[in-house]
Amino acid sequence: MSDYKHIGKDFVPPDITGKVTGKAKYAEDFRVDGMVFARMYTSPVAHGRVTNIDTSAAEAMAGVVGILTADDVPASEAPSAAILTNTPAYIGDPILAVAAEDEKTVEDALAAIKVDIEPLPFVTDPLDSLVSGGPDAREEGNVYSRSREGSGFKTVKWTSEQIDEFRAGKEPTGEFVNEWNYGDLEKGFADAKVIIEQPFVTTGYAHMSMEPRTAMAYWENGTCYVHGSAQSQSFWMPGLARMLGIEVKDLVLISENTGGGFGSKISAYPIAGLPGYFSKKIGRPVQLRVTREQEYYMGSARVGFQGWLKMGFAADGRATAADVFIIEDIGANATGGDASSAGGAISLVYDPASMRFRGVPVLTNTTPRGAQRGPGQNQIAAAMAPVMDKAARELGIDRLEIRRVNAVNNDTTVNEDQGPVTSAYMKEALDKGAVMFDWENRKNKAGQKGSKVRGIGIGQGYHSAGANGFDGLVRITPNGKIHLHSGVGNLGTYSFASTTRAAAEVLKCEWEDCVVHNGNSEANLPWNSYQAGSVSIFTQTRTNYVAAMDALEKMKQIAAETMGGEADDYDIDGKRIFNVETPEQGMSYGAIAARAIQLGGAYSGQTWPEDIHEITQRSVQNLAGSGLIGVAKDNLPKEGVVPGLACAFVEIELDLETGRYEILDYVGIAECGTV
Repeated sequence: MSDYKHIGKDFVPPDITGKVTGKAKYAEDFRVDGMVFARMYTSPVAHGRVTNIDTSAAEAMAGVVGILTADDVPASEAPSAAILTNTPAYIGDPILAVAAEDEKTVEDALAAIKVDIEPLPFVTDPLDSLVSGGPDAREEGNVYSRSREGSGFKTVKWTSEQIDEFRAGKEPTGEFVNEWNYGDLEKGFADAKVIIEQPFVTTGYAHMSMEPRTAMAYWENGTCYVHGSAQSQSFWMPGLARMLGIEVKDLVLISENTGGGFGSKISAYPIAGLPGYFSKKIGRPVQLRVTREQEYYMGSARVGFQGWLKMGFAADGRATAADVFIIEDIGANATGGDASSAGGAISLVYDPASMRFRGVPVLTNTTPRGAQRGPGQNQIAAAMAPVMDKAARELGIDRLEIRRVNAVNNDTTVNEDQGPVTSAYMKEALDKGAVMFDWENRKNKAGQKGSKVRGIGIGQGYHSAGANGFDGLVRITPNGKIHLHSGVGNLGTYSFASTTRAAAEVLKCEWEDCVVHNGNSEANLPWNSYQAGSVSIFTQTRTNYVAAMDALEKMKQIAAETMGGEADDYDIDGKRIFNVETPEQGMSYGAIAARAIQLGGAYSGQTWPEDIHEITQRSVQNLAGSGLIGVAKDNLPKEGVVPGLACAFVEIELDLETGRYEILDYVGIAECGTV
């Protein structure tokens, strides 16, 4: 890292002062003239059908300015989440909203509203829905499957005997919906010296974001302005525009700071669209306040697993076969493929020679589900750790060694298609962690004293952490400043700023000469990826790099046209562009920017690459003539899965009488791979 000016070096993020002083603004901190406050009436039942709504008492109250019901917003097709619904599918499903001049009045109005709901059958445990004769979370079916071949409802039922056997930890024999495999599974188990068979359960708890999903919206000249708690910035725009029934060009999203998302705010969610519809109906700005309590039961929760796992190991510890079956609780609204991703994590992290995955995504009348800090990979990590430990114990080999033997590496092939990885150095990460933790000296010292026992363990984690095909945008202005336009959301991880440093690296400029633009689509931001699963660093480092390289090439072309020679005759030093042979012949960054404006065309944004996204195109159009514009789509090569890897070593002390535990030591290693 010592060869770099910015990459791998500490820096001061541009929003740090606001965070430290408390001046940073989140969605609920904004106020505009004429703004009213809205709150939602949410379903008190797990599944039902609204038969009557009486808002007369609320509407008669002084200060109440409007009611919004499901009839005022577009209907959604189950199991997609609705903005408002007359067929609630979980406790907390929004039925209507009321707006008033102040928050006390809106609370009083909510209490005066009467809603009659016809109860429908409901289910909270996927196994209760799978059993023959059991209730279904949706009238359309109890299973919703997403696949390349198509998505849709299905009804899947097992016999009570099959459910009982599964609960007892036996291999499932009931119908499944999703399946993939590779290798010769039968041979893999035949070649195994040790076979471990293990049932497992993982909890689907709330994402617990610090900031609830409060949102505020208003309309000006046909444009909807939305202040929202967004995990992503540019990536939110198309989905939110579709939700509001408008074009992306007629939407402004302001999300300067977001108090956590953890996977629950990756793309636009229906609640964010509600104040836009309410504002249009009453003709005033509307802030929809979401309480901490509501965030827990209507926000999002992790997908829960009930599963069965069987793994075979050769005498040297090598995983010869893996067979996994997962029944996943996907909540009331269809979510992604946590279970299949969990299977993919086994395929990658432990690299079994053969593998089969089977899954059943079951709908329940519970909190909406979604990926939490990774879809499926985190749940399966907790299930796999004891399996690896048991195998090591039965084979008589070290728990670290069995992980080293099976460690993902640059030659590993993964998932059903057995595709490559971009890079992987898990063995090196394990070795580094073992030295820092002093594994060799500590592994045999764990023991019990009274009711307390000490133990050490090793964990491994993974997430697919990279995408490509998004855009980068940088700008140099006549005052010599470098403007770094970032469409990355600000979750508090500072990736919105850290990824732009790749552009600063290319341009060799000082960080103090850079201005980061983010958090507001009116700041002319590029089309950037979703912020989830550690994807931002890999993806937006590339976009900033290609944009800066485009700017650099234009700087050299302008220098050659202005001072003579060829573009390759010139280089930069962070302040000037100069002729390598005669360094005194040069121009400042500001002068180059001014010259770009004079020349026009692609140099200053009057024209742009045809392959960039419409969001980036509009940003370039808006910036045209303000300086030298560097803009490009990431068309750099990318082959294989991008694995974000980690391993950890821990020592704990557990009180066997109370269950209380204390973490005595922890060493974590992040394996970031290569770009």
